[in-house]
Amino acid sequence: MSPEIISQIKSGGILYILLVIAITMREFGRAYVADKLGCVLPRMEGRVTINPLAHMDLMGTVVFPIICIALSTSTNFPLIFGWGKPVRILFTNPKTYVRDDILSTLAGPVANLVIAFISSVLLAVFFAFELKDYAFVAQYSILINVVLFVINMLPVPPLDGGRILRYIVKMSDATYMSISRYGIFIFFAIIFLPPTKYLFSLVVQFIANIFLIIANLILMLFN
Repeated sequence: MSPEIISQIKSGGILYILLVIAITMREFGRAYVADKLGCVLPRMEGRVTINPLAHMDLMGTVVFPIICIALSTSTNFPLIFGWGKPVRILFTNPKTYVRDDILSTLAGPVANLVIAFISSVLLAVFFAFELKDYAFVAQYSILINVVLFVINMLPVPPLDGGRILRYIVKMSDATYMSISRYGIFIFFAIIFLPPTKYLFSLVVQFIANIFLIIANLILMLFN
């Protein structure tokens, strides 16, 4: 086996581990907040945990990410992402239902931003101690978590952004479910059609740069 192939396998393995961590923390964040808001389902189903096995989906956390990573390392495929097993949530208080659903929905993307922030801190530390290999891992972690954040905040049902949009425009359940059937096609159109792909990339780069600036500010403390 050539050194180039070994290097690609190593890089792919690192990317996969980082993606699984990002997906796990997203699902854990949602389950944790729902649990704190009084929903019993996530804890009953063992989702209030950072154990990746509790959140893995065969297609979204195994098959699809591995395909993305394989394409990325061999053909420069521009996007690596995946998804976990959906956290089932059922709020029963009609007075706080909307608030609780919004908070638990936002908890997933916010968890990805938290991991990106932690990665930016680690990036600064690794650069300060000249651990460049680890610094690259931290950079990948920032990018992967930002990509997941932006994807999930797209205003397309059934993504998190679509759930929030549902309440903003007072979308009926029937309309929401109808759009959700085509959500995957709308999503792929957004990330692959040139105009929306360019806008998507700009947003990802803008947010990722914020975390890189944070890392640089922290790095200045070591000088």
